[in-house]
Amino acid sequence: MLGDHGLMRVLVVNAGSSSLKLRLLDGADRVQRQADLPADSEGFDVDSLAATLADWPSPDAVGHRVAHGGERFTGPAVIDQAVEDELRELTDLAPLHQPPSLAALDAVTALLPRTPAVACFHTTFHHTLPAEAATYAIPREWRERYHVRRYGFHGLSHAYCTRRAGELLGHPVRRLVSCHLGAGASLAAVLDGRSVDTTMGFTPLEGLVMATRSGSVDPGLVLWLTEHEGLTPREVAVALEHRSGLAGLAGTGDLRAVEAAAGRGEPDALLALEVYLHRLVGGIGAMTAATGGLDVLVFTGGVGENSELVRRRAAERLGYLGVMVDPARNASAPGTDLDLSADDARVRTLVIGAREDLEIARGVRDLLGRPT
Repeated sequence: MLGDHGLMRVLVVNAGSSSLKLRLLDGADRVQRQADLPADSEGFDVDSLAATLADWPSPDAVGHRVAHGGERFTGPAVIDQAVEDELRELTDLAPLHQPPSLAALDAVTALLPRTPAVACFHTTFHHTLPAEAATYAIPREWRERYHVRRYGFHGLSHAYCTRRAGELLGHPVRRLVSCHLGAGASLAAVLDGRSVDTTMGFTPLEGLVMATRSGSVDPGLVLWLTEHEGLTPREVAVALEHRSGLAGLAGTGDLRAVEAAAGRGEPDALLALEVYLHRLVGGIGAMTAATGGLDVLVFTGGVGENSELVRRRAAERLGYLGVMVDPARNASAPGTDLDLSADDARVRTLVIGAREDLEIARGVRDLLGRPT
């Protein structure tokens, strides 16, 4: 057990496919230092990481964002060799996300070998899914032997948005749908603070249309491509992960570029935007069925925070639920958590900045501050 966990300085390590985000938070969750180091498919520059941390105050603990915790990890976990080995075994379930997290874990541990490290998982928030939402209708032996179920992802973001929405509104929220829209995208249906449904599943490929990921497709299509076109499972996987989504429809995974091209009337971009919105709005509708209605709709992530168009177009199609946004508020510059709702809207619509770092730091302090 460390000292007063409320004063614990936490280094948050968030490793992705395009950057390694580092945030050093003091005991009051103020950002003391921050850096975004470039990364690619080959990883990141360990020397740059070392130089960055050498110039920072020493943390009391390190919190690592990890995509997949499987069935074993239902909360933050202190990282030792046994835990690390289990995380490596889960790599096949999140091939885009688990390897960068593990590489960052190795590098930071080598630089801070005596500092306690904690893994915080995107899957944790969704361990409250009821059996009917988590279970796939597939043979029992697959479910039991391979632990096939809906795990859900972006849980750190959805959990933070749930808490932050209550803070902004001044009361706990009963029925909330959280829309994490970025390069990866997912929805969460949250009832009384607990996740009861979500769009991502066994892997982060299921669900909404994303930047380069297809989201949900007919599994029969995958079988057809392998059986009739002779594509290998690897070829299909690479195409669905890296060459689909907005990139497959419009030639770019950058929604800003898609919006600009759609504004010029380019057919591929117009179609891509409509497909994106169709899947998004349909998913939100499904999430409200899981919660039995809707009190609060939250947008977060790079697209959710910055795309006035996506929020406006989605709200227009969700008017039947009581969603209405004020045009001036919706057009406000991003960067501040904000209630966008029209004054007479039945449903509150919020934009909340993605702060996975705060959720990770909270998990680290809660775990390491417990008596042993």
